Amino acid sequence: MGQLIYSGIASIDGYTADKAGNFDWAAPDEEVHAFINNLERDVGTALYGRRMYEVMKVWEAMGTPDDPPVIQDYARMWRSADKVVYSSSLGSTPTERTRLERQFLPDVVRDLKAATDRSISIGGPTLAAHALRAGLVDECQVFVTPAVVGGGLRLFPDGFDARFELLDEHRFSASGVVYLRYGAR
Repeated sequence: MGQLIYSGIASIDGYTADKAGNFDWAAPDEEVHAFINNLERDVGTALYGRRMYEVMKVWEAMGTPDDPPVIQDYARMWRSADKVVYSSSLGSTPTERTRLERQFLPDVVRDLKAATDRSISIGGPTLAAHALRAGLVDECQVFVTPAVVGGGLRLFPDGFDARFELLDEHRFSASGVVYLRYGAR
């Protein structure tokens, strides 16, 4: 059975984007990016909301021989994974291996988990909120960035209450980023 993994980069105060929607403060350096690449190797399917998909679809064209090896590596993995985009407003998905769904249905995601032995990632806090509230998330991987942004889009939805067990942690000394891996109880 596949594991549904919610992974995100967040500020110390728990935001994935600031009040203006910017997240440039969260760009991973090469060391963090390589670590993320290793975590993503088992992902067979990525679930995205429209906004996260709009950010991530650049990987379809990235990874040229002129790009750094860490970028080439991630681009290969991104292109080889299946992608499901949840949007009621998006007209089409121009990237390969991508299908569009109009609504998030927990039972469909349960079936997807049951039908695979690979990991399934869920990207973006708005979509992840649906999966978290439905009890579908098996693991949370949080990269805490040493920045305080004071407001914006939260990593976890307001009013969500859950307990997790710490499974792993890693500190990146150059950037000050801390990786925390939690399992659902």
